[in-house]
Amino acid sequence: MKKIKILAVIGSLRKGSLNRQLALEAKAIIGDRADFEILEYSDVPFMNEDIEFPAPEPVRRVREAVKAADGIWFFTPEYNHFFSGVLKNLIDWLSRPESRGKTHVLDGKPATISGVSLGMSGTTVAQDHLVTLISFLNMDVMNVPRVAIPYAMNYTDSQGKLALSDESYSFLKSQADSFIDFVKKHVQE
Repeated sequence: MKKIKILAVIGSLRKGSLNRQLALEAKAIIGDRADFEILEYSDVPFMNEDIEFPAPEPVRRVREAVKAADGIWFFTPEYNHFFSGVLKNLIDWLSRPESRGKTHVLDGKPATISGVSLGMSGTTVAQDHLVTLISFLNMDVMNVPRVAIPYAMNYTDSQGKLALSDESYSFLKSQADSFIDFVKKHVQE
């Protein structure tokens, strides 16, 4: 059986973002059990139907990365009780068909969500909004377990490096193990 491929989509473009750091923790936990790649998409333009067909090269590139992935793992911050605008813009592009009459690349893809934030909700509100959107787009969402880490400043050093508590690490490991199994079942179908 081929090794599954997980594509991490981070809802922050900041290179040192806490959610990027959380994704790297997940990658380390997964190790060699799956290929784990972080999607880079800072060059994706604002969604605009005037440039939809043919799609700009950055959009074609991210669509190909999503098509090649067996599962999508979203790592979302929470901005004003919602996920970020850059993540919404990316999903808007991915939810559009590559050409008229075709389906979009997210259709049927297994997905899970994690997040870390400075506030008390730990991204649970943003995650719930994201679940609503990706469920509407017919992604196969693994809702349990999910990781939402609040008060991130309690888990960072003076340089902003994330250091998970034993409890948070345990939750992230449980989610990683479950998502690998979830994606494998989907691939076998």
